[in-house]
Amino acid sequence: MVLPAIRSITLDQPLRWLVRGARDLRRGGWLSLLHGLVPALFGGLLVLLAHDRFWLLAGAFSGFLVVAPVLATSLYAISRAIERGEPVNAQLIISTWTRWQYSRYAVSGGYWSMVRFGLLLALAGTGWVLTSAALIALLALEPVNTPLDFLRHVVLAPGHHVFELWLTMGGLLAAPIFASSVIAMPLLLDRRVDVLQAVLASWQAVLTNPVPLALWAALIMGLTLLGLGTLLIGLVGLLPLLGHASWHAYRDLVDASALPERLPPEESA
Repeated sequence: MVLPAIRSITLDQPLRWLVRGARDLRRGGWLSLLHGLVPALFGGLLVLLAHDRFWLLAGAFSGFLVVAPVLATSLYAISRAIERGEPVNAQLIISTWTRWQYSRYAVSGGYWSMVRFGLLLALAGTGWVLTSAALIALLALEPVNTPLDFLRHVVLAPGHHVFELWLTMGGLLAAPIFASSVIAMPLLLDRRVDVLQAVLASWQAVLTNPVPLALWAALIMGLTLLGLGTLLIGLVGLLPLLGHASWHAYRDLVDASALPERLPPEESA
C-alpha cells in the first residue's frame, strides 16, 4: 500500500486556508453559495418539523458535522478546477456527483471508493444522532423539547452531568472521525486511492501536525456554531468557505504526486 508523503505545516496555516477558501468562494460565485444555501434550507426545514424535539435537533446538527466532508465534495472539485484554470460551471457539479456511476465496483481506488467512504461517514453520523437523542431523552431531569429546555435541564442542571457526558461522547466520536476525514475526501477525489489509503493518510496528517490541525478543528467547529447561531443564515457563506478551505488544507498537507491521478470517467474506463 502506497501512502502519500505528508508535509509539516506551521500553526498559522489554517488561517491561510480560510483566506484561500474565501478567494475560491468569490470565484465560485453562486455555485459555491448553493452548497451553503441547500444545507441551510434543510436545517430550517428540520427546525420547522422538529422544533419541539430539541433532543433530536441537537443530535442532527452535530451529526451533520460528521458527514460534511462528503457534502463538500463538489466544493473540492470547484477549488481544484480554479487551481487548474479549468471552467467552473454547473456541469462540473453534476459530473462530480454522478461520475461514480461510470466506475466498476471492483476497481481498486475507483470512484466507488468515494461512495463507500460517504456511506461510512453517514453511518457514523446516524449512529451519533440516535445516541445523542437517546442520551438526552433518557438522562435529562425533565423533558427537553425546546432550546430553553436544553439550556435549563441539560446544560445548567445542578448536580447532573448529562451535558458533560453528552459533550464527552460527542468528542469521543468526533476526534477519530475528524482524524479519518480531514484530508480523506479531497484525496479520494484527486487521486486513485482506496478508502483505507485515504483514511491512513488522513491519520498520518493529524499525527504529523497535531497542533495546527487541532486549531483547524476548532475553527471548523467555531464557524459552524456561528452559522447555526445566526438562525442558519450564516451557513450560506460559511459552509462553502470551509469546504474550499479544506481543499487547500489537503493541498498543503499532502504530496500526492506519487499516486496516480484520478481521471474523468470517460478516460478511466
